[in-house]
This record gives sequence, structure tokens and C-alpha cells, in this order.
Amino acid sequence: MPTTLPLWLDTSLRPAARPPLAGEHEVDLLVVGGGFTGLWTALRAVERNPGTRVLLVEADRIAEHATGRNGGFCEASLTHGESNGRTRWPDEYDALHELGLRNLDAIEETVARYGIDCGFVRGGSLAVATRPHEVEHLEPGTPGFLDEAAVRALVDSPTYLAGRHTPDECALVDPARLAWGLAGAAERQGAVLAEGTRLLALERSGRGVVATTEGATVRARHVVLATNVFPGPLRRLRYATVPVYDYVLATEPLTEEQLAEIRWDPAVGISDSGNQFHYYRVTPDRRILWGGYDAIYHYGRSIDPAHEDRAATYDVLERNFAATFPQLAGIRFTHRWAGVIDTCTRFCAFFGTAHRGRTAYAAGFTGLGVGASRFAADVLLDLLDGRPTERTRLRMVRRRPLPFPPEPLAWVGINLTRWALAREDRTGRRHPWLRLLDRLGLGFDS
Repeated sequence: MPTTLPLWLDTSLRPAARPPLAGEHEVDLLVVGGGFTGLWTALRAVERNPGTRVLLVEADRIAEHATGRNGGFCEASLTHGESNGRTRWPDEYDALHELGLRNLDAIEETVARYGIDCGFVRGGSLAVATRPHEVEHLEPGTPGFLDEAAVRALVDSPTYLAGRHTPDECALVDPARLAWGLAGAAERQGAVLAEGTRLLALERSGRGVVATTEGATVRARHVVLATNVFPGPLRRLRYATVPVYDYVLATEPLTEEQLAEIRWDPAVGISDSGNQFHYYRVTPDRRILWGGYDAIYHYGRSIDPAHEDRAATYDVLERNFAATFPQLAGIRFTHRWAGVIDTCTRFCAFFGTAHRGRTAYAAGFTGLGVGASRFAADVLLDLLDGRPTERTRLRMVRRRPLPFPPEPLAWVGINLTRWALAREDRTGRRHPWLRLLDRLGLGFDS
């Protein structure tokens, strides 16, 4: 029976938990949340202004949730792909694309400079079409397009009809080891990190903000909220996101012969082109990580560890894996796990401030936060500085998405959307419900 412990966290390399915060503290910057956004914010704060007193508090463990449970795709895209970006911000998409590439370059440089051993490889991404109507979306005849023979020469699956290889816009990492490396780097630069420290209240006080935790009081000049999908102290964010569960499998390590049989360069990450898509990659120890497809929303915005072990979804993932790589028949899955991600109606991060500019927040990454979280950290620090920058002038940063409705409308709308997306995958035809959402700038993505 596969373990439900995420592959990335199933290691003796996991650092011991840092002690909870106790007592009274005064800092320049309090960061709430020990995932990628919080860790990048803490590190970038002390890099940008050495000597800044930075304190990061995490309610659970560093990298315990979405940061340590994703596929390890570190994308350059800040907008959840070109199509979403060009649709929403056509006039500034080229600038967003350039900023995303520079951000990925900076992540690569940071990993090298601090010697973070996270299996960072930058072989790009391969998008594949597995249904005839998906081929045209890969833009036949343009640079990077691969016909059936060419894509199967790169990675051999009988399901592939075409592909598009983008060589420089995606890296693969072990996300947990990247997070632990960022935490250590921030501490070496003077930041203080505490785990097992849950924020209870956050209030403006004088020229700063006072935070109350289960065992401490923190007076901070500025605060960054990086709590991902988990409820925070700001009521304005109550309907901004919904929690969606994403599911992942990992195989036993492949032999060199098995890897050679499918001709897969382990530096290249793959996703198929449906609305309900799989993402998959070879891990540093030569397993295949296979995730995505089902994105499950539970009524009432429910977040519960009981939602993670969903047998029906794991069965679907196993069947689809077998269809994609029949030459690997009999291979065992050693790990299966789930993570909860924060989906917003525009599919990529949004930003804002509270407490008269003393608190800044980011949320809504919709599963593409591994790379975009570093960009978000700089946006948040820019917002707290109060000076316009190349980043804060972007409409993508200045405008927030429409909220999701309350229940029962959220549950009905999300499940109707999932049904319509699956129908479009089967038929290639856009359902009227999806066209309506397109016009309203709303939606839901796996």
C-alpha cells in the first residue's frame, strides 16, 4: 500500500522543527506563513536591506502544505500561462513575460549562490496533445511545435499526437529541499524563523501592527501575510479564494533501462493540454511523479486532512498513467498524497494592502506558486515601501480578481464548471457556461 506521506517530505533530510515563538518581540517585518511566499519574502527583505529585523512565523512546519506537496515545476510564467495572461492583460503581457523570465533567472542564481541542494534542472517544459482537437492549440508550424513522430522521439507515449517544447521557461526542483534551503539562507542573513506558531489576531497600533500568537506578542512596523489557502485575519479575503485539493502519485525508482525505453530527459517536465490536465516529471531519484487531472472542491470551503486520501482520484490517476506509458506496466506506486491550493477567479496571484499600508498580502497562485512566489515577495516588499516600481505599476498587481460567491452558489458554480471543462476536453467544444464565465472574467482551472 503506498504511503500517504508526500514524497518530498519522506526523507531523513527534513530539518528538525524550530521552536514556537514565546514572549514579546519587536521587529521591522513580521512574515506570517512558512511556504514559498513567506520564505522568499523573509530572504528578499534581508537581501534588499541588510540588518532588517525579520521574523517569520509558521503555524505548522516549514513546507508542510502546498510548498512541500506540489510537483516541483518552477515556471517562469507569472500569469498561469500565456493564454490566461494575454486574455487578461494584453497590453502588458510582454512585460509580464520578461519579468517572469528574469524572476526564474534570479531563482537559479539564488540556488547557486547559497548552495541549495534541491535538484534544480532547467530543461524546460513539454506540452502534449492527446486528443485531435488539442493539436491546433499547440500552433502547428511555429517554432517549438513537434508533430507526432517528433514528440514521440522526445518522450515515447502512444497517446501523444503532437507537442510543444519550451526549452527555457521551466525548471524542476525538489520543492521541500528548496524551501528548507531558503529558510536556512534567510536565517544566515539574520532572519528569525519560528514553527508551531499560529497567528490569532492582527491589529493596527500606532505606526505599526500588533500580532498575537498562541504564546507571543509581536510589534511590527510592517507585516506580510503569506498564508496561502488558509484563513487569515483579513475579512476582505474571505471570498477571494477557494481551497481545491490536487492529487499526486509517485512510482518506485525507474531502472536505467525503463527510463531509456521511454526516451525521457529527466530535465524536461511534461503536461498534457486538456482543461483537466496531468503534470508529470522524473524526480532526482528517477521516479515518475504523476499528478493533477482531478481538482476537488469540498462544500463550505472545507479544508480537512480527511480529504487527502481520495481513492477514486488515485484510481483515475493510475489508469491514466497506464494508458500514457503502457511500456511501464507493472511498475509500483510507492507514494500518493494530496495538497490544498488557493484558487482565485483569475488563476494567478493577486496582491493588496491593509492597515493603511502597513500590511501586505498575496494569494491565489492556483498551483503555480513555486516560481511566482519570489516575484510576489518583491511585489509585497515594494508595496510596503510605498514607492511605485516596475512591478507595482502593473495592472496585474494593482487590480484584484472578482470574488467567489458564498455557498451554495460556490459549490454549484464550481462543480458545473468542472463538468463543462471535462465536456470540452471530450468534445473540443466550448460550453455556453464557460463562454459566459469567459465574458465575466471568471472561471476555475485544474
